[in-house]
Formats: sequence, C-alpha cells, structure tokens
Amino acid sequence: MHRREFLRSAGTVAGGTAAAGAAGSAAAAEDGDGGGGGGGQPDYGGWLSDVGNFSATEDYRGQDEVTVEVGVEGNGDYWAFGPPAMYVDTGTTVIWEWTGQGGGHNVVGENDDYSSGPSTGEAGTTFERTFDEAGIHKYYCDPHLSVGMKGAVVVGDDYPSVSAGASTPVNPEHMGVPIQAHYVGIATVLGISASLAFTFYLLKYGETPHSKGGSD
Repeated sequence: MHRREFLRSAGTVAGGTAAAGAAGSAAAAEDGDGGGGGGGQPDYGGWLSDVGNFSATEDYRGQDEVTVEVGVEGNGDYWAFGPPAMYVDTGTTVIWEWTGQGGGHNVVGENDDYSSGPSTGEAGTTFERTFDEAGIHKYYCDPHLSVGMKGAVVVGDDYPSVSAGASTPVNPEHMGVPIQAHYVGIATVLGISASLAFTFYLLKYGETPHSKGGSD
C-alpha cells in the first residue's frame, strides 16, 4: 500500500469510528432521563448530589395532590424521601407521609421558610404544603441532613435549568443509561488516536516494508 492510499484509508477509519461514537452518544442520551419541564433539565446546584436514592426527576404534572413518603430506603438506612425530586404544576399540594421507618424525621424548607415541626417516627403522620410559586423548592430532614436526606419540588416551567452545553458531572447509571454505551466514547478516542499515531509514523519514517516496491 502506498502512502497516499494509506492516508485515505486512515481517514476513512477515523471518520467511521467518530460516526459510530456519535451514534452511540446519541443513543445513550436518548436512553437517559427525557424529562425536563418547560425550562429544561433542572439545575439543583448540587443539592441532590449526595442523595443516594436520586436517579431522575419524577413527573407528577397534571395532579392536584402528590404524596412523598418520608423514611424510604436510601442513604444507608430508611433515611430518604420517596421520590426525592419531582415536577409538579403551580398550585399543586405536596403531602409528606411518614412510613415509620428510619427513626424520627421532619420536613424543613431549605431557607427554613416552612417546617413540619419536631422530628417524629410515627407512621401515618402527614404534613402538606401548596406550592404557588414557580421554581425549585428544596427541603431536607433536619436529623438526617448530613447523610443526604434531602428533596426538591420543581414547580411550573419557570425554574433554573442546566444550560445547553454545560458540563455537569453526572453518574451515567443515575441517568438510566446502560454503562456499556459509554464504552463507545472510549473506543472512539482510542481508535482515532491509533489512526493518527500510525499516520504520523508513516509520514515521519516513510513507507512500511510491506508498502515498498511502487512509486508514490
């Protein structure tokens, strides 16, 4: 094979590898959390980064009342809200209901603007709040804040969202993307790197022993 022919082949291989990588990335994104509300993917500002049972923002729009369980399995014990994050319409009433698991819990707004009161472990206890203001409303359990017992209610369509192209560290498995899909990206980088390295070698040192014997 002559040098010019090799360069054409290397370019074809690199292009094909990149195309495969792009297709794999598109498939991975399609398999991820498709929700996002009118404002796009909510920007929680790291609020849910240590919440063990958070995987996606559940969509409860269209419902007048939504129930959140207090004391579901997560964060090493029954120290989690279920679900920890949700979309709701403006004017929706959220009802927190205690499961009786994980000891005493309470519900406190991030800015202490509302609270269910002292912590309790009694099953069937309820606390409710109607969200009339659009935005991301964050809350936590005071006794278990340090272990990640936190939640968020995304109200309406006007809320902070992750801008397009922003780089936000995300656990692929939390997005519901099969981890194998991300191997495509690694294979793409390795394939292109190998092609470029071989091309550089050929340009620097000339034709390989197998390609000699003809004119360029």
